[in-house]
Amino acid sequence: MAKLLVLTLAGLAVALFKGHQSSYQTRFAVSREVTPVEPPNCNFIKGVESGAEDLEILPNGLAFLSTGLKYPGIKSFAPDNPGKILLMNLNEEDPAVSELQIRGSKFDLSSFNPHGISTFTDEDNTVYLLVVNHPNFKTTVELFKFQEGEKSLLHLKTIRHELLPNVNDIVAVGPEHFYATNDHFFTDSYLRSWELYLGLAWSYVVFYSPDKVQVVAEGFDFANGISISPDSKYVYIAEFLAHKIHVYEKHANWTLTPLKSLAFDTLVDNLSVDPATGDIWVGCHPNGVKIFSYDPENPPGSEVLRIQNILTEEPKVTVVYAENGTVLQGSTVASVYKGKLLIGTVFHKALYCEL
Repeated sequence: MAKLLVLTLAGLAVALFKGHQSSYQTRFAVSREVTPVEPPNCNFIKGVESGAEDLEILPNGLAFLSTGLKYPGIKSFAPDNPGKILLMNLNEEDPAVSELQIRGSKFDLSSFNPHGISTFTDEDNTVYLLVVNHPNFKTTVELFKFQEGEKSLLHLKTIRHELLPNVNDIVAVGPEHFYATNDHFFTDSYLRSWELYLGLAWSYVVFYSPDKVQVVAEGFDFANGISISPDSKYVYIAEFLAHKIHVYEKHANWTLTPLKSLAFDTLVDNLSVDPATGDIWVGCHPNGVKIFSYDPENPPGSEVLRIQNILTEEPKVTVVYAENGTVLQGSTVASVYKGKLLIGTVFHKALYCEL
C-alpha cells in the first residue's frame, strides 16, 4: 500500500510538472517566431542606444522617451549609467532626440531608473510628466513639470505608497492622479522569480490620488501597459503573460468594471491610444524567454499591433511591424503622430517610421 501511495504521488508530481512546463512554454511563447512585416521607411532614432521602454507624444508633436531602464532579469547595454528622459520633435524633417535636463535639488539623478511614463495637460496648458522610477530597484512615481522653453523637467514631488510596490506603467488622469499597474505581488527578488515562474496571477492595478489610494483591478499574470480612451470612459490594461488586453469601464469614483478581453499569440507590453482615432498601438514580444534570457546570437524579436474598434464585437487587429531581432530587439511600445510611427524597446534602439 505504501509503495502504491508513493507511486501515485510521484505520478501526480510528474503530471503537474509536465502540465506546468506546458503552461510555462505557452505563457512565454517559447517557440514562437514571426513572419517579418516591415514598413518601407524606418530608420533608427539618433541618440537612442539603451532603450526607449516607454514614450508619450503630446498633441503638438513633442515626444517624451524613457530610456536606460535597469530591470531585474533584463539585459542592459548601459548598466552603470543613470536613465534619462529624451525629447523629440516629430514636426522636424529628420527628428533626433535631446536629453531633458532635470532640475530640483531634492531629486537624485544618479539613481534615476525610469520605466513607464504618462503626461497630463492642465487647463492652463501646463504639461506634467509622471515617471515610474526604480531607484535602487525600489519603486517611486516622480512628478515633473515640463518647461518647454528651457527643454527641462522641474521635479515637483516623489510619490511612494505601500500599494505601489512594483509599478510598471501608469496613465495620468490628473497632475497627481493616475492608474498604475503593479507587475508583481512580491517585492523580494526570490519570491518574485517564483511568482513569475509559477504563473501566480496576483498582480494588480491601483488608482492613486493624494486623498485616496485603492486597488481597482486584480488577478493578472504580470499586469503591464495601461492606457485610457480619448473620451476617458475606458481603461485598457495589458496582461503580459496571459497575452491579453482587458477593457474596463471607468466610473466617476475611479473604480473600474471589466467589460471584455482580447487574446493574442504574443506578449503584450505597453499600450498607446491614438487620440484622433481611438486606435490602440501595442508594443509586443513575440518570444518572452528571449527577453528574460538574452542571447546576442539569438536576440529577442519585435512586434507592433494596431487594434481598431476595440469596443465593437469584431475589433480589427493588424500586425504593423514584426521581425525576429535582426533589426530591433525587444519592442515595448509604439505610438503614432500624423502618419509617423515611433517604436521603442526595453534595452535596444528605437525606430522612426513613415507610414
